[in-house]
Amino acid sequence: MTDAYSPISELNLLKEFSDGPGDAYFSDGFEFYEYDRPDAGLLEWLSLERREEEARGYLDRLTPFAQATASGSFYALWHCDDRADLATLPIIRFGDEGDLDIIEGLRNLFRLLAIDDEWFTPWDEEREADPDEEHSPGHEAYVVWLKETFGLTPPTDAEADEVLGSGGKKYGARFVDWLEEFASEKNDFDPLRKVLGGS
Repeated sequence: MTDAYSPISELNLLKEFSDGPGDAYFSDGFEFYEYDRPDAGLLEWLSLERREEEARGYLDRLTPFAQATASGSFYALWHCDDRADLATLPIIRFGDEGDLDIIEGLRNLFRLLAIDDEWFTPWDEEREADPDEEHSPGHEAYVVWLKETFGLTPPTDAEADEVLGSGGKKYGARFVDWLEEFASEKNDFDPLRKVLGGS
């Protein structure tokens, strides 16, 4: 038996940082769940409250692991195939208003978390100078940890846009097609398909 948080070494390293001696809150909105938390919100998001067992085979390919925003959005790994390197799986951010973001791999997510904004809105000079705006208490330590552990830095505005856009282009249409196989007919995925794009 292992005490590791998950079977993914990269995610375990972030969890160890979060649980370490510094402040646990290092990125706005982000907070770890129990790995593969059963009540993270998938059933509600997909309108499957009474069809859980029927859809279990599909749901098992989604692994929630963290809160994304204070209002109920969350992150889940999508096991879209049987690859061995789970750290490269696409990460789905299920928005509390029915929106979706797709991020390709944990390292891209880690870079986005360094923005320290739950919607990945950049900190421009005006925002940095605003006394009512403050970074998360553990933000600076996280940026240092990210560089020392993975050699990664916070993304520029253009890089953040590229990360968010490329995940949708690569996996968006495929993910929406997959959702339509089992999600409730109440869900209209056409708007998501248009936003995510891809093929």
